[in-house]
Amino acid sequence: MPRRIESYLLDGAAGKIEALLEEPETGPAREACLVCHPHPLYGGTMHNKVVYRLARGLRRSGSIVLRFNFRGVGRSQGAHDQGTGELEDARLLLDWLRARYPSLPYAVAGFSFGARIALRLGCALAGTGRVIAVGLPTRSSNLDYLETCATPKIFIQSVNDEHGPRKEFEPLYESFAEPKQMRWIEAADHFFLDGLDALEDTVYRLYA
Repeated sequence: MPRRIESYLLDGAAGKIEALLEEPETGPAREACLVCHPHPLYGGTMHNKVVYRLARGLRRSGSIVLRFNFRGVGRSQGAHDQGTGELEDARLLLDWLRARYPSLPYAVAGFSFGARIALRLGCALAGTGRVIAVGLPTRSSNLDYLETCATPKIFIQSVNDEHGPRKEFEPLYESFAEPKQMRWIEAADHFFLDGLDALEDTVYRLYA
């Protein structure tokens, strides 16, 4: 059975937000998960290959997935807002997702810049089931709040991530509050070159 996909233009603080809602191919849904894409100023969209594989792994494991374009990307209105407006975009779309599936636990996931947004949002909201942060950059962002964030956190990182090098990431991870999990993927770079299958399988097995 082909997966069910619905396309939306949802209300955001800066105008309409383009989004895709995807339900699992088989079985009952286990959670509703918002997925955030990488940096808008560097070509990041909800169709990024890492985001797509992240979403597919989640969907295969039983998650309903809402992907979206941050303001100023694709058909989403507005302009890039250095992360502040993007966090608000994510918050509004998560509200929409939770209202649509009120009986399901909810989660937030993201890649790169999207991982930063997902962690900020997931750590700020009581009741977040889990945050999945893929390719979290170790630079240009204050991660001190993760030292006290009690939300379950799962980090998935390429062993050759140039924006989150292992020698920098490992000591940071040690400072993050529990509960937390770490998964290293054999891949050539930040974008999981030669490691996309392993990334998707890792995401799938988080719930399998």
